[in-house]
Formats: sequence, C-alpha cells, structure tokens
Amino acid sequence: MIDFACKEFKIKDVIKCALNLTRADMKVLEYFFEEPDNWSKTEQIAILVELDLSTVQRSVKKLHEKGILTRSQNNLDGGGYSFIYKINNKKEIKELIMGIVSKWAAKVEQELEEW
Repeated sequence: MIDFACKEFKIKDVIKCALNLTRADMKVLEYFFEEPDNWSKTEQIAILVELDLSTVQRSVKKLHEKGILTRSQNNLDGGGYSFIYKINNKKEIKELIMGIVSKWAAKVEQELEEW
C-alpha cells in the first residue's frame, strides 16, 4: 500500500489507473503476472479468468497495444492463424508505469506552481 496524504492506494489500483485498465483488463493482466513464462491463447484465458471470450480478446488487444503483452502468430495447418500472448518483462512494465506516474507528478507540480 502507498499512503498518499489522505488516501491509501494499493499498487494494483495505481497500475489500473496508470494504464487506464478496466476490471476485466486487470483480471487478464493478473493472469499473465501469475503465468509470466507461458504463451496463452485467448480461449484458455477466458476459461481460467471466467470472462467472455470477446472481453478477453479486447483486453489482450489493449494490453498488447500498450506494450504490456507480446503477441505471436501461429499459422494453422488448414489455413488461417491464431494469436498467442505472453507478458513482457516486468522491468519494462515497471518503467512504463513509472513514466506515467512521473508525468502525473510533473503535472501536479505545474498545477501547484500556477496555483
């Protein structure tokens, strides 16, 4: 927990806010934190986190676009393809979040200066 003036924040809340994630996005992200070395299909994730497949597909797309997940394409024997996902290095994710938090701090400093 982080004690900030009059409110305590759980680190999970900071991550959720910094990355602009929904509750579903956080469930998917937590799945990947628990399975950092595994490549996963959205169908598998949906079952394990008990969310609709379309919700998981939106979440992994969002997390991939934010640089949290790596995506790899599997070509199917009969044609077509499917994607599998893996979480990026925790250090990279931490740096991304710290960059966002640093921008928040700079904005607060700017606002206080103008105040």
